[in-house]
Amino acid sequence: MPASIHFADLTSPEARALLEAERVPVLLLPVGAVEPHGPHAPLRTDSIISMAVCERAAAALTGDVGIHALVLPEIAFGVTRYGAAFTGAVTLSEDTLRRVVVEICAALQEQGFAHQVIVNSHFEPAHVGALRDAAASAHAGFLDLTRRVMAEQLTDEFRSGAAHAGRYETSVVLATHPELVDAELMRTLPPLPLDMPAAMASGRHDFIAMGMDQAYCGAPAEASAGEGAMTLATLTTLLVALIRERVAAGPPA
Repeated sequence: MPASIHFADLTSPEARALLEAERVPVLLLPVGAVEPHGPHAPLRTDSIISMAVCERAAAALTGDVGIHALVLPEIAFGVTRYGAAFTGAVTLSEDTLRRVVVEICAALQEQGFAHQVIVNSHFEPAHVGALRDAAASAHAGFLDLTRRVMAEQLTDEFRSGAAHAGRYETSVVLATHPELVDAELMRTLPPLPLDMPAAMASGRHDFIAMGMDQAYCGAPAEASAGEGAMTLATLTTLLVALIRERVAAGPPA
C-alpha cells in the first residue's frame, strides 16, 4: 500500500490499485490564491491553509478501514480582483477556474475515482461562486467555509468578517510555515476591524476602497502558532466529517 498521502506521489500502478482496494478513495483538491496578505504574510497564504487542512484530513483517515483520502496537487491561483492594487496579485477569470476544477474532476471520474472534495481558503465572492458552480457541475464535495454552519465553528475574528491576513489566517501560517511570516513586522500592525462581507455588499470591491491600505484586516499582531494549530484541528474535523458524509451517500449520480 502506498505510504504517501499525496496522489501525485503515486505510480500509475499504485493509483490503479486504489480502485481495486476495499477502501473507498477520496481525492482532496486544495484551492487557494496568489494575492497580498498584508506586509507580513506570504502571497500564497490561502493555498497554505487549504493544503494544510487536506494533509491533516488525509493523515487523520490513514487508519480508516473504509476510506482512503489522498491530496491532489493544489490549484494555486484563483479569482483575485480585490487585491489588484498590490503587487503580486494574480487572478483567473471565474470561467477559467470553474473549467479547471470541472475538468480535473471529470478526468479522475472517467478513470473510476468517484469522490473528489474541493477545499478552499480564499473567500472573494466571485471565487467562491465559481467553486460552488464547479462542485455542482462535477458532482464534487465542497468544504464551503462561507456557509453559516461552517463559519460558526471557527474563530471570533473569522465570524466577524475581518479574516484577511489577520489573526485567523496569520495564525495558521505561523503553525505551518512560520519562516514565511515577518513576525517582527506582524507585531507592529494595528488592528483593523472590518466586516468584509458587509463592505462588499455595500459596493466596495477592492481592498483600498475598504480601507485596507496594507492589504489586511483583523488583528495580525495577535496571531500565534497555538491558535493556528487549534484552527487547523477544527478545519480538519469539518473536512473529515464532509468526507465521511460523501462516502456514506455513495457515488455521485
